[in-house]
Amino acid sequence: MKTIMELRADLDNKKVTSEELFKEANKKAHEYQDEYNSFVTIIDEYKKNESDSLINGIPYSLKDNISTKGILTTSSSNILKDYIPVYDATVYKKLKNAGAVLVGKTVLDELAMGGTGTTANTGIVKNPWDKTRQIGGSSAGSAASVALGITPFSIASDTGDSIRKPAAFGGVVGFKPTYGRISRYGLFAFASSLDHVGCLTRCVEDCAIVTDILKGKDERDMTSLPDDGVKYHDMLKNDIKGKKLFYIKEITDKELYKDASEETKKVLDKFKETIDKCKELGFIVEEVSIDEKLLKAIYPSYMTISCAEATSNNSNLTGIIFGPRGEGNTINDIMFDARTKGFSELIKRRFILGSYILLKENQERLFKNAQRLRRIIVNKMNDLFKEYDAMILPTSGGVAPKFDSDIDRMSDRYLILENHMAIGNFGGYPSITIPNGFVDDMPIGINITGPQFMDGEVLNIAYKIEEHLGFKGLGKE
Repeated sequence: MKTIMELRADLDNKKVTSEELFKEANKKAHEYQDEYNSFVTIIDEYKKNESDSLINGIPYSLKDNISTKGILTTSSSNILKDYIPVYDATVYKKLKNAGAVLVGKTVLDELAMGGTGTTANTGIVKNPWDKTRQIGGSSAGSAASVALGITPFSIASDTGDSIRKPAAFGGVVGFKPTYGRISRYGLFAFASSLDHVGCLTRCVEDCAIVTDILKGKDERDMTSLPDDGVKYHDMLKNDIKGKKLFYIKEITDKELYKDASEETKKVLDKFKETIDKCKELGFIVEEVSIDEKLLKAIYPSYMTISCAEATSNNSNLTGIIFGPRGEGNTINDIMFDARTKGFSELIKRRFILGSYILLKENQERLFKNAQRLRRIIVNKMNDLFKEYDAMILPTSGGVAPKFDSDIDRMSDRYLILENHMAIGNFGGYPSITIPNGFVDDMPIGINITGPQFMDGEVLNIAYKIEEHLGFKGLGKE
């Protein structure tokens, strides 16, 4: 699959038509579906609007928790398995107006709660690089559709790392901009203070192109930001010499992981090689130290806040308004039955946790303490961003896990190395994952996170590093 700009050139030079691109994407979507399960719904009818945008005539996919009028939108949950919205999300409307052509709605972890791509009601999503491995989540189908070369870009959501980690596991690029940069009207809310809309692509340039089209104020989303008036695509080639990056010792120092696997050691070695290449480019890169206790608090704080907000946001999924009607003689019995049958075990556990956290007697000790920890972490990051232009870290401590892998969920690797990207959601920072080569024949990624509102600068940094590393347009195909 070519990049957006390569397809743009082919379209402009009449080498191919938009309908031919759609038919090719549609054919691939059907061919790969049984093998990889990227899509909930594949669109078979070609529809487009005329536009002079760079994505005019370009096929794309859309995560199935983004509202599309007249098109099934399930959030990969049984309780929404037959739901057809009566309105369009703002991002979908903007893409239609820009002439992009929808190929299909992609599979996600149920209600976007999960990081494995294994909890959708339609089955697991497999990694295009190795079908015995996860692609990650929750934006599993979106990452797979881009990695497989079905579409050059996909629109998805990121609440903890749901775009950026699947991007690393799939060998593609994943970007979430500053909180509110892209409207969330029509996105099914998971955790409203953490949710972002972003994109997965084959290269950094394509992220800039798509974000330029989607960003801007939306009267239907009170958290959306006014358009900053900057064209991120025009900023990509800006000079980066003298820009300062930092990485965190407690996350990247191999000596601190006494029981690290050989795979993790290779990932950390590869990261250090990349730091050297960044210095060759002209970046100033320095190591900083952060209290390990604070870093270990990221994951429990994230789970506490996200479960509480998810419980509140999804309280409307009762089987009365949406989804299959439950059985029972009273409203409460009907709702109880619908929610028991309509949600997976993982989702029910998260809702129970969220309800417990929000109990009046628990709010101070659990929910508000998690918010305080979040504020301490964000304050620390904001202080660092006064001195540095961006943070650079490994996206993950290993390659995509096997489906039958038994990860020790209380290990240092799990608590810190696997969960630091939630920092980007805590602070609403622009954050991007780009490919960083391979370990044991599987792709890995690095993540670059910058200060709020500095989306163009983060894309500029990532573009220059991508160019130097030589993994542009990786993907499986």
